[in-house]
Amino acid sequence: MNIKIPKITIYDKYIFKQVTGATLVAILLFTIVWIAPEILLNTIRDTLDGKYGFKTMILLLFYELPKIVDKAIPVGLLLGSLFTFDNLSKNSEVTIFRAIGISFQRMVVPVVFLSLILSLFCFALKGEGTPFAENKLGAIRGEVSTAQYIYTQKDKLGHPLLAVVVSRAIGRNIENITVLDFSTKIYQDVHQLSHIYAAKRGHANDDKWELEDITTYNISNDGIFIETGHLDKLNILDKTSAHNAYILMTYSAIKERSIATKDLKNYIKLLKIEKLEDEHNYILNKYIQRSMSSIVCVLLAIFGCLLGISKPREQRVVGFTIGIGCIFLYFITIPFFDMLAEKSILSPYLTATIPVIAFTVAVFCFHRLKDL
Repeated sequence: MNIKIPKITIYDKYIFKQVTGATLVAILLFTIVWIAPEILLNTIRDTLDGKYGFKTMILLLFYELPKIVDKAIPVGLLLGSLFTFDNLSKNSEVTIFRAIGISFQRMVVPVVFLSLILSLFCFALKGEGTPFAENKLGAIRGEVSTAQYIYTQKDKLGHPLLAVVVSRAIGRNIENITVLDFSTKIYQDVHQLSHIYAAKRGHANDDKWELEDITTYNISNDGIFIETGHLDKLNILDKTSAHNAYILMTYSAIKERSIATKDLKNYIKLLKIEKLEDEHNYILNKYIQRSMSSIVCVLLAIFGCLLGISKPREQRVVGFTIGIGCIFLYFITIPFFDMLAEKSILSPYLTATIPVIAFTVAVFCFHRLKDL
């Protein structure tokens, strides 16, 4: 099977140049509008108050850019292609291209090529750039990640063996830990507690968790405290459980965008092993969204081309209104789909791909509507 690669023509270069300029301007404007109202003003205020130096201020603004640019790219592609094809249409250049035998599909090849480049950049930004920038921002601001977490160790049948309640964790240092030790006996389908340990502090190692200054409570089969005691030290959790508990506790305190793609994939596997269904579905949905966002970039670029093509007397504002409305719906519905995935109402594979399906249908319908 021979695949014919379209030959680059002067028309391709012309369209590519036009859409690239318009897209970059749209991305720049979106970034400025996003960063100016709060981020820029707060950073300047903190600098004037002496909290940061000028160099630190520049670094803070620089590290804020990745999480904004990865949202600006799909917006820029839509508006850039829309603006370009609107001008081509208003200047009758689209009519001229079609008159000399250039189809709409051939006209959008330079746009698709640009969207593929920017979509790959967007994917890399979401997967590596934004997590790196988020960690740098936290370090510059001196932010200390604290976590509150409950880890339950279970047997192969899913019965609880040990529940560890951490009131406060900073890195591997943990404070005010309560350990519920379950009895191996089951009474009317309820697992009875055999011991409760209340530790003032501890350390979460990869092979075990070391607790210090522990008050112990022995519990009878009737659920009554029968004896209290004190331990200087106590080790809990085995090697695998200790490692898993620390990873889960650490990631529970940070946002998904702060986790690199490779680590996010491993986190999903861990959540599945630990049978944390809600968190697993939510993170899996966000993981798939990272890949789907690249496809969305390409579809938005093509959709913008379709919206830009109009009849001579057709109002320009119509295409831009539809385009901005679609972008607004895209961003505002993402949290809604996240919730549907987290609550297991819909499969994460479906919630993450709904925008792709919706924009594919929109491209198909507008292509038929425009009679191209």
